[in-house]
Amino acid sequence: MSAYPIVLDGRAIRAVVVGGGEVASRKVFALLSAGAQVHVIAPTISAELDAATDHGSLRVTRATYDPAHLDDATLVFAATNDATINERVAEDARKAGKLVNVVDAPSGGDFVTPAVHRSGDIVVAVVAGGVPKAAARIRDLIAQSIDERYGRAVSALSGLRRDLLGRGERDAWRHASSELLGAEFYEDVESGRLSSKVDRWR
Repeated sequence: MSAYPIVLDGRAIRAVVVGGGEVASRKVFALLSAGAQVHVIAPTISAELDAATDHGSLRVTRATYDPAHLDDATLVFAATNDATINERVAEDARKAGKLVNVVDAPSGGDFVTPAVHRSGDIVVAVVAGGVPKAAARIRDLIAQSIDERYGRAVSALSGLRRDLLGRGERDAWRHASSELLGAEFYEDVESGRLSSKVDRWR
């Protein structure tokens, strides 16, 4: 697969998820956690989805799929347990100029969803040649190293950058980032020294 990775602002996503089972539920909750607006289309839905129907960003239409359901979507997820329906959703999405993910046939869609590790503002996404379990294992290995210490470090650096640039001190940020993100960065994060170094630039 020829892959072009990007990170979308979840708040800009209007996702239509066709399907209401376990796999569809995982897609829905990942989208909601990213801040997306999600519309689920399914005659029946899982207990987990049913319990979440009061979520302000989730809308559920208990109906069989119709192409008109895709009208306001920016992303489409074909996530039923019926390959024929998933193929139809993918075909309709393409005709409508929508990007589509097909859960049971990744090559039949336009994009795949990676295994994701989050630590604060850090997001690490892994794909592994269409083998999701391999991606998850690699993600878990990365997560052992990129832990909450790195999340706190990036939060501190982001705050410093915002403060300095907000005061018009672009040169100060350039010098600070060169020092703070140099060869000692990893050791400073893991030892906890980075926080005090950041404070010196405030």
